[in-house]
Amino acid sequence: MSTRQQALMLMLGLGALVVASFWSLDLQWAQFFSNESLRSMGRFIGEFFPPDTSPAFLAKVRSALVETLAMSALGTLLAGIVGLTLALAASRQQGQDRAPARTPVRLLLNALRSVPELVWAGLLVIAAGLGPMAGTLALALHTSGVLGRLFAEAIENLPSGPAAALRTQGAGPIQVFLYATLPQVLPQIISYTLYRWENNIRAAAMLGVVGAGGLGQMLAFHMGLFHMGKTATILVAMLALVGLVDAISYGVRSRLAR
Repeated sequence: MSTRQQALMLMLGLGALVVASFWSLDLQWAQFFSNESLRSMGRFIGEFFPPDTSPAFLAKVRSALVETLAMSALGTLLAGIVGLTLALAASRQQGQDRAPARTPVRLLLNALRSVPELVWAGLLVIAAGLGPMAGTLALALHTSGVLGRLFAEAIENLPSGPAAALRTQGAGPIQVFLYATLPQVLPQIISYTLYRWENNIRAAAMLGVVGAGGLGQMLAFHMGLFHMGKTATILVAMLALVGLVDAISYGVRSRLAR
């Protein structure tokens, strides 16, 4: 079978899965777009206005925003360090390299990223109590699995020439890593880490639902009490924070790509 035929079969298979998904989910589009549903959504959205802009509440939102930003930044930093450490054990740069820990470490990375951040946060809230510590560790654990796998794949896909040249000169594993592997893989490490930071900002904003601090905890509290004006202010703060971090990350990654 030619490559074109394989691609066609793959597209047909994906199309069949999409059709089967629509059929199995029994989506009620008519009810969703009915006049009653639209009126209910309109009333609900109208309750968000006007947002609460009282100085005392804005001060609380500002404090929670800083906490959310700190949670995401520290969690991503810890994940980058742990992920790179695990990636070295989970990869081989050349086919003949011995990597006895490759399979068990990759299984560990799979386990870390298979558990969602909310589940990690729920478990860690029990151990560490309510607050940002549980949220930070939850982000770090899940993101370590994601970044570790990405870093390992990046290391294994590097050109083997520079590392082989150093080895023929008698360089040890640490020297090979510092002078061959790290310089080649560093742009990808930074890019992947920044991208995950963007994702972790959104995740950190929602981890408060289980009591892990930050804007999410304020959102869960005020939305649960139907304080819709305060909820609107918190949502605006979330959008502003996500937009700011996205812009910073995009700018840094664009400079790295030059």
